[in-house]
Amino acid sequence: MSLLLILAFVGFGLMIGTLFGFFGMGGSFLVTPALLVIGYPAEVAVGSGLAFVFGTSVIGAIKHRDHGHVDYKLAAIMTVAMTIGIEAGKYVVLFLKATGQADLIISIAYVGLLAIVGLFTLRDARSTDDESSVDLSETVQGIELPPIVTLRGDIQVSGVIIFAVGLAVGVLSGFLGVGGGFLLMPAMMYGLGVPAAVAVGTDILQITISGAYGAFSYAQADAVALPVVGAMLIGSALGARIGAGATDLVDEDDIKGYFAAMLLAGSLAVSAKQLGTAYGIEALNTVSIVLIFGAALLVSSAVVLAAICRLRGDATGTWCRLTTS
Repeated sequence: MSLLLILAFVGFGLMIGTLFGFFGMGGSFLVTPALLVIGYPAEVAVGSGLAFVFGTSVIGAIKHRDHGHVDYKLAAIMTVAMTIGIEAGKYVVLFLKATGQADLIISIAYVGLLAIVGLFTLRDARSTDDESSVDLSETVQGIELPPIVTLRGDIQVSGVIIFAVGLAVGVLSGFLGVGGGFLLMPAMMYGLGVPAAVAVGTDILQITISGAYGAFSYAQADAVALPVVGAMLIGSALGARIGAGATDLVDEDDIKGYFAAMLLAGSLAVSAKQLGTAYGIEALNTVSIVLIFGAALLVSSAVVLAAICRLRGDATGTWCRLTTS
């Protein structure tokens, strides 16, 4: 890699680290499509995304533990289930690679999942009527299938359901090269009823373990771009600590709104890349790169600014009003 590209990945890692510490996502939901957009093979993009997840999550997990945002029982069940699922997802990717369809199918899956979860989260963040918010937690908590697990906040949920959710997310994680954060965070909030801050911290803890397993699994298949991962980890080391500290300072609805913006930007970026490749429109390839890197920059900057405004208790300035409104 050229020095300019290395510096670009360091900066990208800083932004993603901030988002990771804030949202509880390892950033692979942006790293993998970013590498696809740049031109890396699908299996390398997936493996590198999981390797980056592991490296970043160690820092964030320690910080969130200090803030008391971790439910260890929930994390343990999710980690076991996701580890099994990741292995299954990896074999799907390798099978698709052998058929020559990996890039197209993974990209389509990204577009669909990011768009659906992003629109769902945006709808909930903008909703002012509690009844209009889709929340399945009461229904899920009402399913008394033993063993019953008591989570933080005196929330009781069937351990079987928690395991099933983790298994499903694990399969998608191994298939798409994500740590599962962009799926687990809404699953824990809307499905299990876990508070946003606890969902973030718990998610990061399980990502540390499942990300390590996924990265090791792909490394055995020689599908990890170590120079890229190393450059991004340099920047993310600082960003993860910044984002984790911001979680305590920003409202839950704001967390959901920023989260939705990142997912929708990722969906648009991969869509633009696929259309540009299919029809030979170079401008769309450029648009996809701008969307990936631009969204990371704008949202990470908004997170930091919102935290500063809340910390100062001063939302009277123009930028503070825009960020915290």
